[in-house]
Amino acid sequence: MTASEHERDAEEAILDRTHFRCLVGPTASGKTELSLRLAERLGAELVSLDSMQVYRGMDVGTAKASAAERRRVPHHMLDLVDASERYDVQAFQRDLVGVLEDLEARGVTPLFVGGTAFYLKVLTEGIFDGPPVDEAVRAKLEVEYAAVGGAVLHRRLAELDPPSAERIHANDRKRLIRALEVHAQTGRGLSEWQREWGWHGVSRAPRRRTLVGLEVPRDALAERIAARIESMLDEGWCDEARAVRESCGFGPTAIQALGYPEALQLADGELTRGEFVERVSAKTRQFARKQRTWYRKFDDLAWIAPDDDRLASALDRFRAGEA
Repeated sequence: MTASEHERDAEEAILDRTHFRCLVGPTASGKTELSLRLAERLGAELVSLDSMQVYRGMDVGTAKASAAERRRVPHHMLDLVDASERYDVQAFQRDLVGVLEDLEARGVTPLFVGGTAFYLKVLTEGIFDGPPVDEAVRAKLEVEYAAVGGAVLHRRLAELDPPSAERIHANDRKRLIRALEVHAQTGRGLSEWQREWGWHGVSRAPRRRTLVGLEVPRDALAERIAARIESMLDEGWCDEARAVRESCGFGPTAIQALGYPEALQLADGELTRGEFVERVSAKTRQFARKQRTWYRKFDDLAWIAPDDDRLASALDRFRAGEA
């Protein structure tokens, strides 16, 4: 077994030991304040499950926890990379492992909170790994790897499936051969298969998880979204977007964060404030609808109704998950 395979096995082991207690819900549903109260009651520290809060300098527009909130309860998986850097779910999982090892060593409970359902899916179920193994194709690739080495096969993968080649090291024999095997079988890159989510193709039982979601009526959520966008503008969203552009710049993943392209347009005088609020509100409502669709794929997610006592209901469900 190679060093990279040992490292991957160690990552899988800590993820397998983790109980994923997760508070989820659409954007602007009130996760932040409830997560703080829950963490205080559970003696937990908060772990962000947000694909955009990993970027330094993108605080206002991603509704990142404030300095006061971070003093109140420690937060993890925030401010990991510059906005110019490419960051994906594989990088997130790799960085998360160190956080989980630290929390485990200190005997601290992690409480996950965020709206990126894909990250939750990958962490608890794994990434869909394409079609079933083709033993003949795999054996041929194993022989070739032994004969010519990983660098040659990695160059081939870079031509066939650049996204997979970017995240798979030439010395990671197992994953390199799997990626080439999938392409040989299907004519499609493993990265393309993985973009399809693959809920129907998950071959392992989910890791231990207790999922609690915040339900908010659509009209009420629309009002909350509009109010939050106005508040973010007052807090300096446009100045923040301009500062990122003028320092490191936006990379291909960071610029996908809701509202940041429009914030730059507003900063440049290409949009009025009213146009900005209308446009970003519409996009955010659309995103919230997509989030609901994603969450419906978790059949073990327990929703808290709007008229429930949120703290008591969430505590009950998380404690029931301990049984």
